[in-house]
Amino acid sequence: MAPTEAELKDLMLASLGGDAAAHRRLLDLLSGRLRAYYKTKLIGFGRSATAAEDLVQEALLAIHMQRHTYNPAEPLTPWVHAIARYKLIDHLRATRASQVNVPIENAEEVMAQDDHVAAESAYDLHNLLSRLPQKMRRAIECVKLDGLSVSEAADACDMSESAIKVNVHRGLRALAAAITRERQARENR
Repeated sequence: MAPTEAELKDLMLASLGGDAAAHRRLLDLLSGRLRAYYKTKLIGFGRSATAAEDLVQEALLAIHMQRHTYNPAEPLTPWVHAIARYKLIDHLRATRASQVNVPIENAEEVMAQDDHVAAESAYDLHNLLSRLPQKMRRAIECVKLDGLSVSEAADACDMSESAIKVNVHRGLRALAAAITRERQARENR
């Protein structure tokens, strides 16, 4: 079974405390997740998945080198995802991925972006999720952040599969509405 956010975060905290075995275990667990992420993304961009292993190593190195920047008060998964995403974007840019060759639903991944905006977004996710009721938040964390199946999430959250699906759907809708409200408030300033 895939490690949970809590397990990964505990390993990161132990790693930050100097536990070398916890650090190795964390990187081992993250490597599997990163490999799956990169293979899926590369294939989605019409690329060969052979570069996935190089990207995994680059991301693991960045995680290792930048672990001092991790804020223990925040969830670990968005921080890791931000690093993984930067490495993917760098790879696509370096290999001259053009908007013409990228499926439209993935185009924004390749477009030039201000890096600090994406980093802030990862941490804003935690703040947005904290506004949701606990069951919704937990369902979204399990399915969307931890990558659990609906069945695994149901077991982890002690809910039915239907309740997981409903909570994820309603929670994502509530998050989208909150983001829209915040955008409109910023535009009206």
